[in-house]
Amino acid sequence: MEAILTTAQEALLKQTRHTLGRLRDALPAGAVEPAGRAALIESIRQLDELFLLVIAGEFNSGKSAFINALLGRKLQPEGVTPTTDQIYLLRYGEAEHRFPGENGIWIQTAPIDLLSKLTVVDTPGTNAIVREHEALTSEFIPRSDLVLFVTSADRPFTESERAFLEQIRNWGKKIVLVINKIDILSNEADLAQVVNFVTEAASDLVGDVAAVFPVSARLAQAAKSGRPDQWMPSRFEALETYIRETLDDAGRFRLKLLNPLGVGARLIREQLTHVNADLAVLGEDSKLLDDIRGQTVYYDEDMQRNFKARIGEIDGLLLAMEKRGNQFFDDRLRLGRVPDLLRSKQLEADFQSEVVADTPRQIEDRVNELVDWMVQQDLRQWTAVADHLGRQRDAHPGRIVGEAPREGTLAYDRQRLIDSIGRSTRQAVASFDQTREAAELADAARAAVVNAGLAGVGASIGVIIAVVAHAAFLDFTGIFAGVAAAALGLLILPARKRKTKAEFSAKLADLRTRLVGNLEQQFAREMRRSAQRVEDTVAPFDRFVRAERDRLTAQQTTLQELAASVGELTRQLEPGY
Repeated sequence: MEAILTTAQEALLKQTRHTLGRLRDALPAGAVEPAGRAALIESIRQLDELFLLVIAGEFNSGKSAFINALLGRKLQPEGVTPTTDQIYLLRYGEAEHRFPGENGIWIQTAPIDLLSKLTVVDTPGTNAIVREHEALTSEFIPRSDLVLFVTSADRPFTESERAFLEQIRNWGKKIVLVINKIDILSNEADLAQVVNFVTEAASDLVGDVAAVFPVSARLAQAAKSGRPDQWMPSRFEALETYIRETLDDAGRFRLKLLNPLGVGARLIREQLTHVNADLAVLGEDSKLLDDIRGQTVYYDEDMQRNFKARIGEIDGLLLAMEKRGNQFFDDRLRLGRVPDLLRSKQLEADFQSEVVADTPRQIEDRVNELVDWMVQQDLRQWTAVADHLGRQRDAHPGRIVGEAPREGTLAYDRQRLIDSIGRSTRQAVASFDQTREAAELADAARAAVVNAGLAGVGASIGVIIAVVAHAAFLDFTGIFAGVAAAALGLLILPARKRKTKAEFSAKLADLRTRLVGNLEQQFAREMRRSAQRVEDTVAPFDRFVRAERDRLTAQQTTLQELAASVGELTRQLEPGY
């Protein structure tokens, strides 16, 4: 900046550069529109350049005539059709000279005192026939320090002007409204009506407007060209006084810093809106994961409770068989039943019908029911997880399943991950073979009993029980042989009966321990396997949610700190601080 800064101004300028530099570095690539990032970078760069006074408006508002009147020299061409087809930077120079600059911008120099303190920017009309003109103007507005917006008294505040002013408002620019061509109005009442209309409309649209000046650029040019009687009717004096007082050294410094701070504040607001929205989505994702884990806990508790009840039924069947066996031995191992003991075939048949009965089939049925139940519950839990993820995938249709989000954004990565998990869960459920799962589970339960030496390879659980019962019967007949050899002593028979019952109970207890223990182990394995499958399924999503939440929370904190810094710097630039 041309003026020598005070110590306080130098400190404020340094702090502004530092804050905006932090903001530039804090904005992640791809998260901010390129135009916004470019505007921020350009506004930082222009902190050391002359003040930029941008003149904007429709092509038929007399914008070029207004600039010529303001500068007191006819530098810009005037006409009833668009005459400004590029952006022109009007700068101080020892002679009038026009030449092309960078990025299609033209430079116009002239020896005018006002241009030694600021650069006037002449922009194409907002309603120019060539739409590229309007795009150039829209892209240049974020770089401005102050905007003089020119509207015409005969067509004040057109739709294109309203749309353009909304863009200026979004960038937080300080706006001065100029109502040109007031010389076409017939009386003061008409002028007051136009001024009131423009002032109210501008206030409703952009909020605080710095000032509204009704002028006649044509009369002002005439006054500065040798007709001083036209100066008062032009009403240009008030405007020039405002510019002179507002754009003194302190005023230019203030507006020069407010420009990039306004750009930064807008970008912070936009980015915080995106970050807060993303954090809200991740919050729902966290609730989903917590819900899945909570459902898993309840699922495990329900499974444990139901499993114990089903195991109790199997244990009850074995206990009932043990009770019948003890009753059978009590009835047969006494002196009055010795003849029956000699009929081994009949004795064996009685043992099978009275003790074993249909216990093997009942236990086989219960085990099969248990296996089917475990498999069904596993599938139900897996399906529930898939449904949970499916509902979350379909949530926020505008962000997730609507228009495809940009690659590298949270919405894109989240959609890709949930879609991947959704495909995995759907494939897992679709390929779930209940018959095969049940067969594998039953084989595993049977194998443990077989490996314990209770039956041969390939035997069913029912056969295993029958074999154990028959082995107990053989022990019983062996004991009887011993009793017969001892001439059925009165003391020996009761002792041998107690031994027979004890060994029978021990065999069945061992069978119960092995069978129930094996089923419990298999159940525990299945529960771990089911839980692990769920965990493996949601783990990538869980890691993604936690990592993104940490990243966005840190970004949110940084943006909030930057917003506070920008707000404090803006406050320090207010008059009277």
